[in-house]
Amino acid sequence: MSPRRILAAGFALALTFCAFGAANASASPFMVSIMQDDNALIYSTHEQRVSTLNSMKRLGVDAVRITVLWEAIAPRRRINGSNPKAYPRQNWDRYDDLVREASTRGISVYMNITFPGPRWAQEKAPRGAIQRTWKPDPKQFGRFVKAVGRRYNGGWTDENAGRRRIPKVGFYSIGNEPNQGGWLEPQAEKVKGAGLVPTSPALYRKLLIQGANGLLRSGHKDDLVLIGETAPLGVRPENFKRPLRPALFLRELFCLDRGLRPYRGKKAAARDCGNVRQLRVLKRFSKLSFGHHPYTKTLAPGRRDRSPEAITMANIGKLPQLLDRIAKRTNLVPSEMPILLTEFGYETSPPDPFNGIRPELQARYINEGDYLAWKQPRVFATTQFLLNDVPPQSRYPKDTRLYWFTYQSGLFSDVGVPKPAATAYAVPFHVAREGGGHRFWGQVRFTPNGADQQVYLQVKIGGQWQDAGGVQRVNNAVGFWDLKVPNAQRGQTWRAVWASSDLSQFLVSREVLVP
Repeated sequence: MSPRRILAAGFALALTFCAFGAANASASPFMVSIMQDDNALIYSTHEQRVSTLNSMKRLGVDAVRITVLWEAIAPRRRINGSNPKAYPRQNWDRYDDLVREASTRGISVYMNITFPGPRWAQEKAPRGAIQRTWKPDPKQFGRFVKAVGRRYNGGWTDENAGRRRIPKVGFYSIGNEPNQGGWLEPQAEKVKGAGLVPTSPALYRKLLIQGANGLLRSGHKDDLVLIGETAPLGVRPENFKRPLRPALFLRELFCLDRGLRPYRGKKAAARDCGNVRQLRVLKRFSKLSFGHHPYTKTLAPGRRDRSPEAITMANIGKLPQLLDRIAKRTNLVPSEMPILLTEFGYETSPPDPFNGIRPELQARYINEGDYLAWKQPRVFATTQFLLNDVPPQSRYPKDTRLYWFTYQSGLFSDVGVPKPAATAYAVPFHVAREGGGHRFWGQVRFTPNGADQQVYLQVKIGGQWQDAGGVQRVNNAVGFWDLKVPNAQRGQTWRAVWASSDLSQFLVSREVLVP
């Protein structure tokens, strides 16, 4: 099955595509809009959860990504981890509630099942500060994944909440940012006879094998399952904590050297490559896909990192090429795996004076990021990380980095005040120079999928907005439109205006300066 049909089947959305002007055959006509905000969706009250889902639905969100954190659900004592009943009932309640409420609103739930786990399921670390993420037990993790899979396979009856059957969840990923020390350690360590070796790929390989078996044994063979969930940046192997660059991490995961040749002998032994063929289990999933987080931090989406081993939005086309080369070399994963960009966003200043960019720039960058993702035919989803800013850590002084150590990448402030990015997310609009002219691109994300829409383009002349080009019909399944505008001039300011069919309602995009 082609990547496009895999994702279409996974979300049951039509794949009609009719772009304006010269259609871009190399672009993706279908893209799932995902949003993550664990604070609002998981670590909150029922009322906050419902309000958040309603807000996301109004913005055009198709699916919500939630972290199903092993250590947050498991008890402190050792248990039979594959049985959902072995876990405290109240630890499941927030997830059960979310799945039910999302289902009633037509929003898919995407569960990122991830380590770290409880203390009893982690090896003893060399020092206490890194104990939380140190070498999770793969078999115990696999049992936890199986428990999650059993609870959300559509056949489980809730122990409370009126003993109602819990709706099925058909969208999962295994692990989160395994190339980051904040999630998995050690990233690298010294191995006798081999020196400093990247070790997180081998750890993740074991966790991935067991996690995959857990999902298969709980009835999710034909559901959408993501692997990877890799972070975009990193360094060469240095120590327990420092993150590994994703290209290096992926090669090492499949026991391949820089030239994509299999490691042998002592190098293979140092990387625990004896189990690499067990990754064949991944091919049993009919909708296997790859998740990646293409953050650029404060750089524009189109600006590349200095390292060719980094994979950000600016060089996201490198990822499908690398995955296909690995598939061809190893035959352990299918070629042409769909790619989902499962975290992306920009922190703003205000409020964060240390890590943020101007709110207007955030709006521009998330639209440019959407455009760059749309241009990639293998990318089938983008994810906005956070609806609302996370409140700062008030136990620290306000003028310190620790005070702002939480994330301020929301479309709204922590008290619900919209940033310019809120409208930019609902009505993306971007202008790019192309072939001596200009491509105008956008999406009416907030409108119902599959419903025809209309957009007007306007240019500012003499301080007044004037219609340019008449109505543009939008009949793409998820609201994309794409138009060549030959008469656009550098330095002009344009905007896109969505209008309801009876012209009684309008929504205006951000203003864009033609490059």
